[in-house]
Amino acid sequence: MTDTLLPNGIEDSGGDGKHFRKGCNPLAQTGRSKLQKQRASLNQQIIKQMRMRAGAENLLKATNNNKVKEMVVLELSYVNSNLQLLMGQLEGLNSSVDVYQSAEETTNIPLIALGLKETKEVDFSAPFKDFILEHYNEDGRTFEDEIADLMDLRQACRTPSRNETGVELLAKYYSHLPLIENRFFSPMRQTGIFFTWYDSFTGVPVCQQNLSLEKASMVFNMAALYSQIGTRSDRQTIVGLQEAISSFQRAAGMLSHLKATFTHIPSYDMSPAMVSMLIQLMIAQAQECLFEKIALPGVQNQFTSLIKMAQEAAKVSEIYDQVHQLMVQTPIKDNVPLFWSTMSQVKTNHYQAMAHHFLASALLDHELGPNDDEDQQEKTLSQVYDQLPEGCSPLGILKNKDERERIGKAHIRRAILGHEEALRNYSLCQHLEKLEALQEILKASHRRSLDKYSDYDNEEEFVDYIEAPDIISKTDHKAEMELPAATKVKVTDFFQRLGPLSVFSAKQKWTAPRKIQVCADDRDLGFTLKGEAPVQVVSLDPLSRAATDGLKEGDYIVAVGDKDTKWMGVSDMMRLLKDVDEEGIEIQVVSVIDNSPPMPTKSATFSGNLPKTYSMICLAHNDEDKSSKTRKVIKKSSFLSWGLKNKMKSASTLSLPTDDHSGALSWNKPIPTFPTSSAYNNDNFLH
Repeated sequence: MTDTLLPNGIEDSGGDGKHFRKGCNPLAQTGRSKLQKQRASLNQQIIKQMRMRAGAENLLKATNNNKVKEMVVLELSYVNSNLQLLMGQLEGLNSSVDVYQSAEETTNIPLIALGLKETKEVDFSAPFKDFILEHYNEDGRTFEDEIADLMDLRQACRTPSRNETGVELLAKYYSHLPLIENRFFSPMRQTGIFFTWYDSFTGVPVCQQNLSLEKASMVFNMAALYSQIGTRSDRQTIVGLQEAISSFQRAAGMLSHLKATFTHIPSYDMSPAMVSMLIQLMIAQAQECLFEKIALPGVQNQFTSLIKMAQEAAKVSEIYDQVHQLMVQTPIKDNVPLFWSTMSQVKTNHYQAMAHHFLASALLDHELGPNDDEDQQEKTLSQVYDQLPEGCSPLGILKNKDERERIGKAHIRRAILGHEEALRNYSLCQHLEKLEALQEILKASHRRSLDKYSDYDNEEEFVDYIEAPDIISKTDHKAEMELPAATKVKVTDFFQRLGPLSVFSAKQKWTAPRKIQVCADDRDLGFTLKGEAPVQVVSLDPLSRAATDGLKEGDYIVAVGDKDTKWMGVSDMMRLLKDVDEEGIEIQVVSVIDNSPPMPTKSATFSGNLPKTYSMICLAHNDEDKSSKTRKVIKKSSFLSWGLKNKMKSASTLSLPTDDHSGALSWNKPIPTFPTSSAYNNDNFLH
């Protein structure tokens, strides 16, 4: 194996310690790994039920027997019921946020993590060996170790560890995919390899033969892993909060990269609408952690500090409200777990209530004193409100004790209503009721606001109740998307023995290696070399031994004697050939074949497993599309045909019409405008 292998510390029944790739441990018995195994099992059951449903629907369309139709309809009802149950179980797994939280996490509101997408195993062995033999003219069996390393790396990516090492593992495989695509995925043929990935929300499988789905799923899983790292962080420490903030911002960055790069992935969890919602969710959770980071050392009981915290809490509430609005849209709400949308609504109400509580504390607990900066407090308070009740002004509220208390009590009443709404929404979702820590936080916040209101509530006093104005959200620490550097991991091509990728790729095709005997005549080989690895033959002397042996201009030298020279430059190659004598040395060369068909015959697409074929035979020939070499040959006549051409020109301009159509005269024979097909097939035609 080419990667680092680490012992997992677990012995099998035979007592031999097993080893896995760095960043992967498939035998880890954690709650998260058990959850992923349950997800994989549910995916298999869902695809089984979907196949049964598809078969029943096809039978329903094909049969005319009423009794058979009744039986099929009954069977469909059972299958649909089973699918609903399985979807409900999958939703329950997506709602199991407690599994992803830190073990020390008991005083913070739980955060939402994305589950990893599941996939089937892929066997690259036979298709890659066949492609190496057919396309690269090499023995595919000599690349068994490289193919095994690739398959091992992909298998390890199915169970990454929940840390930066696990992300690097996924990023490493993601960086290998463009190399694999250029090596083996030709636009002219299919490899026969199918990549199957399951939708993380619905469990519906998606299968493609190209690598777009594979790349997009890797990016999604990197974002999911970052979200799991963020939820696992210890939010009781500044270091843990900073890790959570960075992880959620990186998750948002990865999802943004997914949305911008892969726009036509047929999996709903990676659709533009869903990814946009997930980006906003990650940003909201990062902003929530930023708020907790500010509040962790404690909020100073000062007018300015309380106002600042009120606006910070309002900002968190505003972003979660945007997330909730995205979740209840028609395309998304049918697939997102109810737990998620309810949680976002609970947090919207909770942080809005906290904002009103902080502002109420600033107004009720602090009066404008003689030593206070009146202008500064007026400016601070004026930036909190977009619109004040009629007859109120910031300075008037600060100076008038009764007015200050009236506005403050209005804010505390609104805080109580917000906490009550959060508790009501909490009770409506059965999955939320399992989170006892969340319930305790909501109840404690509600009691605190009630205690604050009771301190200033005077039943004997008649008060003109007013509605507390909305608080303008503001933050000095805005959460931003961050594209992690892990996406740009440098890797070594598994199949570099095939040669430089710029030349030896799936897009180009070559002849089989030809053996040429090269001899030196007065230290002259009869040709010169150019280019970087591999070197190319230019300025070939047609009378040289190499030319008569079959060497052509433009050939690539791939071996000298028994030495592979695909990675040799001109200087290294010249040093290798400088000692060639009259007896010579054997080299191997390949020639590039133009594999672009002159006229495409068919183009097929697949939608819902049904082929749709579009004929392109009716397309007209375009003379401008001919290669530059062809045009050059057409325009340039050989020296031997110059006299005949001039005779033809003279005859066509000076000769009188004749009735003789037998073609006895050579100059009356038709000259083809374009070269014949036999000319194209002649190797000497272009030389």
